[in-house]
Formats: sequence, structure tokens, C-alpha cells
Amino acid sequence: MPEELTMVRMCAPTLAGMKTGSLYNYRYEDRGEMMKAIRGWNRRLRARGVCLIPLRYADHTALIYLFRPEQLRCDLCRTSVSELLRTRGYKSLQCGQCLARLIERLREENDFPHEIGLFLGYPPEDVKGFIQNRAEGFKTVGDWKVYGDAEAAGRTFCKYRKCTELLCRRLRNGEPVEQLTAMSYLKVTNNTKRRKAGN
Repeated sequence: MPEELTMVRMCAPTLAGMKTGSLYNYRYEDRGEMMKAIRGWNRRLRARGVCLIPLRYADHTALIYLFRPEQLRCDLCRTSVSELLRTRGYKSLQCGQCLARLIERLREENDFPHEIGLFLGYPPEDVKGFIQNRAEGFKTVGDWKVYGDAEAAGRTFCKYRKCTELLCRRLRNGEPVEQLTAMSYLKVTNNTKRRKAGN
């Protein structure tokens, strides 16, 4: 349960289909056992459209990228995303090659490469604003620093927060991660409304 709770707490919007990807840290004693656990999660979640890959390792901690490959492919086809990635040294916009380049960038830099927000489903104008303004001068901050539409971002932050609270509660009540992953946010919110109406 602790591993599952961490995954759901950090990745609920992605599991629920609201977001392209999420990151979380996986503490491990044995790297081989951790890789075995990740392969197990991939077997369980692949049919739901979700994959996990380790991006970086440090001090018995792996940075795990949990994402929806089909959504990432769609994101990479957007002109605003592809143009920004090209300026950051991404020569190919194929999903696998972009991920390989992101892993290289994470190894090259101590901090996160700023374009990582594009892999998490952040608005390209906010990722570009973050890079151009060196993380200063933002309009508001929540899951990311906002340089574009602050009102829309605020609504998204609220949806993510509610989704996380709900999925964590359902996990604690015994629902498996696979069942939570199968839901879209629309189904999650509609089910909640129906339960409240029935009480």
C-alpha cells in the first residue's frame, strides 16, 4: 500500500486521464527488485494506456515517469511543443527518441531540464515563459508556474487537487490502482455526484 499510495498521490491526474504524465520518486534497496516492480506495474497498467519508466537514479532513489504514451504522441505533434523541443536540442520528435533525449538531459544537468514540463502536459506557453523568464515574473503558481492563462490554470489546479483527494480516498477504501486508472475524470466526478445525491 505505501508504494501504491505514493503513486496515486503524485500521479492521480495522469492515472485518471486528465494529464499526459507525472513524476514521483521510488525509494529502493535493490535496483533489480525495483525494475521487477516497474515491469509488474507496466503489465498491470499497459492495457489502461499507462506506462512507467525510470528517468534517473541517485542515492537509492529512482525518478519514475508515469505517462500516457498516446497522449504524449499527440502532445509532440503540436507545433508549439515541437518548436520548443527543437530549440532544446531534440532532433527527432518520435516519442521514444524524445524520451531518450530527456533521459540524456537529466543525466547532463543537476536540475530538471526546463522542457520536462512538456512531457507532463503543462501548457507550452507556460513552459516557454518559464525558460525565457528564468522562473521569474510568473502570474501565479500551482502545479507549475503560470505565464499564460492564469484563470484556466487555476481551474486545472483545482481539478487536479480534487482528483488526487478522491483517488487516494478510493485507494484507501480498497479499490485497486487498475480500477482507478480505468476512470476518466468525468466518470470520477459523475460517480461522486451520484453517490452524494444518493446519501
